[in-house]
Amino acid sequence: MAQIQESELIINNRGAIYHLDARPEEIANTIITVGDPDRVEKISRHFDKKEFECRHREFVTHTGYIGNKRLSVVSTGIGPDNIDIVLNELDALVNIDFTTRTIKPKHTALDIIRVGTSGSLQAEIPVDSWVASTHGLGIDNLLNFYRHEENEEEKQLLQSFITQTQLGSRISQPYISSCSASLMKHFVNDFHHGVTVTCPGFYGPQGRVLRLGLSHPELIDRLTQFGFGQHRITNFEMETAGIYGLGKMLGHHCLSLSAIVANRVTKQFSKDGNKAVEGLINKTLNTLQAL
Repeated sequence: MAQIQESELIINNRGAIYHLDARPEEIANTIITVGDPDRVEKISRHFDKKEFECRHREFVTHTGYIGNKRLSVVSTGIGPDNIDIVLNELDALVNIDFTTRTIKPKHTALDIIRVGTSGSLQAEIPVDSWVASTHGLGIDNLLNFYRHEENEEEKQLLQSFITQTQLGSRISQPYISSCSASLMKHFVNDFHHGVTVTCPGFYGPQGRVLRLGLSHPELIDRLTQFGFGQHRITNFEMETAGIYGLGKMLGHHCLSLSAIVANRVTKQFSKDGNKAVEGLINKTLNTLQAL
């Protein structure tokens, strides 16, 4: 099997992968990702035992145990470009032999759960509620750099999205991937469910106007009004579609959970977003510990 060259798989002097600065033995097979580096400690403080901590740029990793459950918490920073780094490097840590620089013959599947914040696109999904994403629909272009193919349901949903919203090639070629059903089944109660749109930015790409005009001022309305069978768009943010798409192609189980801190239809913002996030953290850890 061909070796992966040094310029493609970058391993530092302590045998750790370049951006995350983690070695294979330093991460667990169940991983919680967060955008905010400071949120890592807010999760790991719930650990009964902490065995590893590191920080490199915006990438913070803590690994430890809750009871007998070994978990890692990894901060991604904001945006699809960082997801490209984190998902590929997490996969490399478990599926590439760092000594031989070859792909391992036996594949390891990770459970990857994003715990983040998001904006609601439906009036009846209020601030401080939680959303579990059935699909990640990307208008950020990340997956278009990879060979990927949607299943039949995803193709139909995507075509309906393009037709209804008219958000075509001038922005990007949208893509879509579904969540892990094996993880989603544990996050049903207390959650809204629907399609999450992933954007490549926070202001114009999410329809916000400060001092610049928008090429698609009708964006919020078109996303809110979209429907395909039982599917609707519940929220948008900046990471989910990349996690779902790369995770599926790499053979991992992924789920995105969001605390709603803004409702873009009712124009409300949470009075205490930290409380909603802390509640989501507790819910997530209690659920994962039982798996």
